[in-house]
Amino acid sequence: MSSIKKRLFMISLFVGTLFFAFQAKSQIPDEIILSLKSGNARDLSDYFNQNVELVVPGSDNVYSKAQAQLIVNNFFSENAPQSFSVIHQGGKEGSQYVIGNLGTKKGTFRVYFLLKKSEEKNFIHQLRIEKQE
Repeated sequence: MSSIKKRLFMISLFVGTLFFAFQAKSQIPDEIILSLKSGNARDLSDYFNQNVELVVPGSDNVYSKAQAQLIVNNFFSENAPQSFSVIHQGGKEGSQYVIGNLGTKKGTFRVYFLLKKSEEKNFIHQLRIEKQE
């Protein structure tokens, strides 16, 4: 391969990688991130699947959408969010995950959620909020 062809190949590979990374990032609805930052359980629950595997301090089970909303609302009431930042995200076709840090007045929590795409939109199938030591 000539030097020019190698450079073009590397540039194409780099641009393609950026395109796929951007596309994966854009699949996480902004409303989910905003609801975590603001502690809005009602808006967050709009993205809950009918049943959600939920792990928050004091609760660890599969709950209905309505039950999960109440539990998350209680968590946000006791731990008012001050910030949320995405640390890592990834996935494959049809599912995405996000790992982030939720800053509250009572400390920092690690947040993990798994989204699976349905015909209509992405739904949260699993949400974990765990205290960081």
